[in-house]
Amino acid sequence: MRVSLFVTCLTDLYFPEVAESVVRVLHRLGIKTDFPSEQTCCGQPALNSGYLDEAAAIARRMIDVFADAETVVTPSGSCCSVVREYFPHLLRNDPVMHRRAEELAAKTFEFTEFLQKKLKVDWSAWDLPYKAVATFHYSCHNRGIGMSIEDILSLIRVFRGLEYRPLEKADQCCGFGGTFAVKFGEISGAMVQDKIACVKATGADTLICNDGGCTLNIIGALHREGVNIRTVHVATMLDQAMKAGNNRHLYARMQGEPASVPARACCCSHEAGAAHHGGRVA
Repeated sequence: MRVSLFVTCLTDLYFPEVAESVVRVLHRLGIKTDFPSEQTCCGQPALNSGYLDEAAAIARRMIDVFADAETVVTPSGSCCSVVREYFPHLLRNDPVMHRRAEELAAKTFEFTEFLQKKLKVDWSAWDLPYKAVATFHYSCHNRGIGMSIEDILSLIRVFRGLEYRPLEKADQCCGFGGTFAVKFGEISGAMVQDKIACVKATGADTLICNDGGCTLNIIGALHREGVNIRTVHVATMLDQAMKAGNNRHLYARMQGEPASVPARACCCSHEAGAAHHGGRVA
């Protein structure tokens, strides 16, 4: 199996280490990866702002960029939901592109979903140490792609040494919502204040958050409140735990093809962290 990485704008700009972790985790599971370098935004900001023609144009381009992909994996549930839920809708009046949009939607997965539901990884053989007292923020868009809170917790529970503390109002939005946070700033601010109050009440030192938009929103609120709680993507947790645990005998290494990510993660100007390591990950 070969996976094409759909990195997303926020991951590329703010959390490139998450994209590198995705590649390393898949590599250790024996999955070959590539990165279509012409990918850009999925069009979510235009879609959320009502610019449907512009969003459709971006959808067409994304469909072309990933046309040859066997499987597409992204670390963001929100961008995955745009491809899965909205691309076919945006192109419903174009029979050819609608069919291609449905084909892309059918082969696109959020990272956790891919591991748990597509690959159905048996984690029982893996030694995955990760010492933390953690809680988990459930991003709204996971509903649209059929990922329940329990689906994601089933992966979080595999970490040895991690104490999980349930979050009150776990399924409540953090207030980001893309352009919602701009259009309705006061409401958004009140919602994220409620979210971090729930996070603080758990006594956790770590918040697991698997969506770049939610993470940025919550990090900002935590910083303004002076709360010292770190946020982490489950891909980063898996990457670190796989490396720290006794797992070398399990690595399904690809023969003759080292795992790598490009020095430049997308068509924007930001250079991903991989550039500092010669583009190689291990």
